[in-house]
Amino acid sequence: MNHTRTFVTALIAGLLLCGAGRAAAEISLIANHDHITIDFFYHGSSVSARGLVEPGTDVIIKLAGPDGKETLKEKGKTAGVLWMNVGTLHFENTPNLYEVYSTRPIEQILSPEEADREVLGYRALGKHLVLEPVTSPEDREKWVGEFIKFKENSKLYGGSTGGIATEPKDGKQGYYIKTEWPFQAPPGDYTVTAYAVRDGKVIEKISKPVDVKQVGVVQTLSKMAKNNGALYGLLSIVMALGAGFGVGLVFRKGGGAH
Repeated sequence: MNHTRTFVTALIAGLLLCGAGRAAAEISLIANHDHITIDFFYHGSSVSARGLVEPGTDVIIKLAGPDGKETLKEKGKTAGVLWMNVGTLHFENTPNLYEVYSTRPIEQILSPEEADREVLGYRALGKHLVLEPVTSPEDREKWVGEFIKFKENSKLYGGSTGGIATEPKDGKQGYYIKTEWPFQAPPGDYTVTAYAVRDGKVIEKISKPVDVKQVGVVQTLSKMAKNNGALYGLLSIVMALGAGFGVGLVFRKGGGAH
């Protein structure tokens, strides 16, 4: 009986110690949005993330959409004179939104293997992307770089180092970041993920969903464009004519037209 009681006591103590070690590695996350609605007056939004980690822990925040596929036209000179489409590039594993923020440069706080596993940073993203056709590693590196630049110019890829504010709080380290959500991001399911990083490894991560969806008139017009292109085109023409007629009336009333 005593042996059994001793074993049970030791087992419970071990479980408590394991639980305490796990709790010390945890990271909390509170995001200010779990959904964003796109209505007639939508022009982007903002997303903030805050939480607590153990002191001395680096934090990485990633905003990302689901992987998809994209096809881009390769431009080149024909006969050394005219710029034309000379080929087609097919990209896969392309998130439609990708932003990464960190307390310090990712290459300083994460091993390459960990960064690749979690797809953190442009170097890891470049390895994650699938591109065809390519003729050499140099060719692939060139076009992956051009693709990322294209996405940056479209306000869909980005991030920064040092943009996460930290401060001591309740015996732990609090973190906070606020960033603009681009209006260019299409409707879909996105995630905000916070990573706790120490000794070159991700010791804990936590994710929150962000649902971006169209509502009202925008949703109606989008469905019409997808399901009834002819009616959508006719309605667009009528709306354009109506807008032009209205502008004409304003100028006539104000004496702006001569």
